[in-house]
Amino acid sequence: MGGLRTFLVLTFMAAATSSAAPDAGFDQGVDVRPAIATAREAAGMTGRRLASSPERADDAVWISVSNADVAALKGEFDFSRRVPVSQNSLVSIFEVTVAELDALSDIMHHRLRKCGGFFAHPTLRAAKADMAEPPLAMARAYEIDQRETVVPMLKLVDEAAITETIKRLAAFKNRYYRSETGAASARWLRDYWQELSKGRPDITVELFRHGGWAQESVILTVRGKAEPGKVVVLGGHLDSIAGWGGGDNVAPGADDDASGIAVLTESARVIVASGYKPGSTVKFIAYAAEEAGLRGSREIADNFKQNGVAVQGVLQFDMTNYRGSADDIYLIADNVSEAQNAFLGKLIAAYTDYRVGTTKCGYACSDHASWTRNGYSASLPFEAKFDEDNPNIHTANDTLAQSGGNSLHAFKFAKVAVAYLVEMGK
Repeated sequence: MGGLRTFLVLTFMAAATSSAAPDAGFDQGVDVRPAIATAREAAGMTGRRLASSPERADDAVWISVSNADVAALKGEFDFSRRVPVSQNSLVSIFEVTVAELDALSDIMHHRLRKCGGFFAHPTLRAAKADMAEPPLAMARAYEIDQRETVVPMLKLVDEAAITETIKRLAAFKNRYYRSETGAASARWLRDYWQELSKGRPDITVELFRHGGWAQESVILTVRGKAEPGKVVVLGGHLDSIAGWGGGDNVAPGADDDASGIAVLTESARVIVASGYKPGSTVKFIAYAAEEAGLRGSREIADNFKQNGVAVQGVLQFDMTNYRGSADDIYLIADNVSEAQNAFLGKLIAAYTDYRVGTTKCGYACSDHASWTRNGYSASLPFEAKFDEDNPNIHTANDTLAQSGGNSLHAFKFAKVAVAYLVEMGK
């Protein structure tokens, strides 16, 4: 009640201050939304909820969207009538409700072929921070000199194990971030990762709780033996979605993104099977709520930044098992680290015979963008050219059968993941 009382007092004071001078249009109404937004932030609230409370479907959140996408979506999502709360030459910010995030995600996918494509923020202040240029990533030297360790580990990568993980994740009705099955999938993955890492006291698995929704993110940590304060991150998103139905729809998400989580799982399994112990700490993160505006990864990346974690590099796996283009692996070229992308190209050439291409996916297209916004070096190796990726995602047809019933394509990405974590974690 104290938070609500503060909210009401601040709202009244802010509205009074903003309309202290008589306005000729007063009898037509005064736009008090800026005052209310200010009061909400001062009270630590978003919409009608306290910051520590579970969010409701009609609670307010703020989205940042590229102006190019807003222009392309005129007539969709009421972008023709919505007035930006704030705007610069590249990005616009709008106030929406939690329930509308699903609709926007669906429109982004069907009109622009994007997963996400926007950031969702709990406060207007957080959204406005995205209008500034991201800080520069830490410069570092990249070397490839761990062949004696990497090559034997690559021989342990098992396509059948990757397939099994995809099957288990796709067996959930959906992994929607606000559903019970979405929450259950996170608990299942935690238990699965704990089972895989038995006998390794240097490996821990934990859930990262997000205050506003049911699904948690899952983090497996391999503590570095030499420089544990330095951290290498490999990630993928756990949630799945199919249209507007949220928790009611069937959304197996076999490619988007059970395939990415399977790549992480297989990489962790290879670490245990080989007995490998990295010099730096390696973290595998299965993010919640990517499809609703990169919400899980943004909370985690922000948390790492606020706590001064020395992240050496980030690799994101979002859709790895549908070969829709001629080359084997495509490096996303926008909102990433050019230096790390160049290193990845050399890494793939050094340890595989895979062909590498490049493609672009636009603003906030996957969780790597959360790390880029915080000044970390991030990259996204992708399954195909951006407009030739799996046409079945975000539907009930995103099944393993659409990738031939196997994980031969994801197998390549698991090898890249193993080589990356060893060369970066040395």
